[in-house]
Amino acid sequence: MSHPQRPADPADSPALDLREKGGPKDGQPQFSDKRLFMQLTAFGGCRDARPLVDALAGGGLDCVLYEDVNDPTGVAVLAMTENPELLVTRLRRDLASGPFKELAPKNELAMLGRTYALGYEPKLEDWLLQRPRRMALDPATPWAIWYPLRRTGSFYRLPRPEQQQILREHGTIGRQFGDAGVASDVRLACHGLDRNDNDFVIGLIGRELHPLSALVEAMRPTVQTSQYLESLGPFFVGRALWRSPRQS
Repeated sequence: MSHPQRPADPADSPALDLREKGGPKDGQPQFSDKRLFMQLTAFGGCRDARPLVDALAGGGLDCVLYEDVNDPTGVAVLAMTENPELLVTRLRRDLASGPFKELAPKNELAMLGRTYALGYEPKLEDWLLQRPRRMALDPATPWAIWYPLRRTGSFYRLPRPEQQQILREHGTIGRQFGDAGVASDVRLACHGLDRNDNDFVIGLIGRELHPLSALVEAMRPTVQTSQYLESLGPFFVGRALWRSPRQS
């Protein structure tokens, strides 16, 4: 005779912890409730980008203005803030007024993500807040490729050790390009933040365009890209025309 199962007791479940977790520091684990939201908004129909610079310079947010390589009248704004409310207040106001109101948004290139930690970062808050800003705002690295991706459901059903092995292959290639100083990456979690339900937004940033393209090519044969990606792109390729001054 079967017996009805006892309803789950909430007290039996671990407490929800949404903090980012880094590697130990001075023997103690690192935790942070801070993260950086980064949003790319693309436009077409821009014949003169100079007025856009003045509009962004007075907006009070860290921003990069890109010229679109694949569209002679295309531009994009990368905005960075710890407070996502500013994306729908201050940034929304700026991108819907002034010289921007004459431009046509490219919704297919809209991207939004948040920084996250994997659990081993030695400088947690630098990884979450400062490193992405440094990379995006560095005048020495004007080229960028931004794109979203979504993994297949079968990837998430793999045993954790197998997932880690697949990700290590991917990470090794990225480190080779980073150690050579030709390409750096910004990795953002995107779960539930865009209309296509992508998992991540990736930014590849460097001094020259070719190494960024070569990095995308080098990733093609990896197990993750060749077997466990449901979608990749669309890609925005741009060169920074203007960026907010970096804070010292």
